[in-house]
Amino acid sequence: MTNADVAHRIEIEPNRHRLRVIHCGITIADTSRGLTLRESGLPDVFYFPREDVNMSRLQRSESASHCPYKGDACYFHLLTEEDGPVVDAAWSYEAPLPGAEAIKGCLAFYSSRVDRIDQTS
Repeated sequence: MTNADVAHRIEIEPNRHRLRVIHCGITIADTSRGLTLRESGLPDVFYFPREDVNMSRLQRSESASHCPYKGDACYFHLLTEEDGPVVDAAWSYEAPLPGAEAIKGCLAFYSSRVDRIDQTS
């Protein structure tokens, strides 16, 4: 384990607020059971249980990435009527590494690729 690994932290905790993803006026995800992932040096990320995501609006893409702290991620295009697919708008860790198990199967969205990600009371 390197010094960088020792200093790198991932914290995952339940988010007590309502979380929503909205794009082109359509609610893509809406949950009161979301998670907030805090990772060293990165902005907080909201994860949505798959049951609270409109999966008919998502299409699995061929993209993949690897995080040495969370594992292998798969990606999803967001399907819209107006703009066509939003490429790789969301991602998921299907088999996360130890320490990140809480996000297994949940989805997160790039805030830069959707209109809004809201956190309300």
